[in-house]
Amino acid sequence: MRNRTTTPYVLVLPAWIWLALFFVVPIGGMLSLSLTTGNVVTGFQQTFEVGNYVNAVGTYWEQILRSLFYGGCATLVCIVVGYPMAYWIAFRAGPHKSTYLLLILLPFFVSFVLRTISWRFLLADNGVVLGTLKSVGMLPADAQVLNSAPAVVLGLAYNFLPFMVLPIYAVLERMDPRLVEAAHDLYAGRVQAFVRVILPVSLPGVFAGVLMTFIPTSADYVNASVLGGTHNTMIGNVIQTQYLVNNNYPIAASITFVLMGLLLVGIFSYARALGTERVMEVHT
Repeated sequence: MRNRTTTPYVLVLPAWIWLALFFVVPIGGMLSLSLTTGNVVTGFQQTFEVGNYVNAVGTYWEQILRSLFYGGCATLVCIVVGYPMAYWIAFRAGPHKSTYLLLILLPFFVSFVLRTISWRFLLADNGVVLGTLKSVGMLPADAQVLNSAPAVVLGLAYNFLPFMVLPIYAVLERMDPRLVEAAHDLYAGRVQAFVRVILPVSLPGVFAGVLMTFIPTSADYVNASVLGGTHNTMIGNVIQTQYLVNNNYPIAASITFVLMGLLLVGIFSYARALGTERVMEVHT
């Protein structure tokens, strides 16, 4: 009897140890560091300096808002592009589903940085896309996409698109096709069947996809560095500079926690607006 009681705790113990060592401890260390004062020469002293957070928000509020905006736009693009892809693979791909899923995941076999740099060649002023459109007269000769907000958003959406497609596909693929047949038997057209049956069933996948896309895109710094130029700096670039260049660890840590707090507020607000319990009830 005692073994039955303790076995679940023993099985979950490695996961708890992993989370404690590589999540709780680092987060606690960063929280403590964000409240210190000093520098790398004289050292950092724990003074519980809350002003670090005030300075971080007051100095970098523009980059914070820009990061959330770019992350939100990239997430929206992923939904618009990824939902039809997931829908088609789930209902129309037939026996070739695994092949199409592999094609979606295939770019992940290449380095994240290399994938982002490849977009510089695609979006270059005289590159494959813009150069061709300029040569046929569809764009003016001075048209430019690189070093702009659209370039950053496109790069983010491209790099994180699979994180939107896979959760939606996983939900749609398990959907009972008889539900759609029943909707048609009740004289529902294709649009009504999608809106009233398929979309509600797929909401848990959309919910998971938004979480898996919005959080990393808002904190990303590679796409802004490679595609955005100096006028489209995201908060991830600021954190990297403060940590690795300026060695201003307290400010870097405080910016990190400000971003984390804003993301948590956004996630909980999104969950509350969507009605997480209602979504899961629909799914089950």
